[in-house]
Amino acid sequence: MKKILLMTFFAVLATVAVQAQKYALIDMEYILKNIPAYERANEQLNQQSRRWQSEIDVLTQEAQTLYKKYQGESMFLSDEQRKMREEEILTAEKKASELKRLYFGPDGELYKKRESLISPIQDEIYNAVKDICDRKGYSMVIDRASAMSIIYASPKIDISNEVLSKLGYSN
Repeated sequence: MKKILLMTFFAVLATVAVQAQKYALIDMEYILKNIPAYERANEQLNQQSRRWQSEIDVLTQEAQTLYKKYQGESMFLSDEQRKMREEEILTAEKKASELKRLYFGPDGELYKKRESLISPIQDEIYNAVKDICDRKGYSMVIDRASAMSIIYASPKIDISNEVLSKLGYSN
């Protein structure tokens, strides 16, 4: 009997604790779209990405041209010439792939540039959300833009506009 009473007590206590927590939602995509610095940073990243991709495309095209030329002439080349051409093609392909890794790899230049441009904006948003949570007593804030399992959420608990106001962007 004591066990059942104790289990019931803990179940009621857990229910009360869960109900006492306050939640809020933000829409990170909406917030970011309303921050001009984020849009400028994204445009810079896109421009740089296109420039780097065009560099890689030029090198890849050169390797393909060398390969096509090699295919057409391979019957007329000596073994030594064939070997030299194959090495030349491999070198061109390797150069293109190394450049691609340098620019777009996991620790590449694009990642570093994105980190330097976007991280400060994300940090500002995080600090604004944290400040609002501390003031209003929210236990958790969920990003509705990335939470695919949210079917419905009341607009009353969406603090996106409040975050934008805190950052100095009124809507």
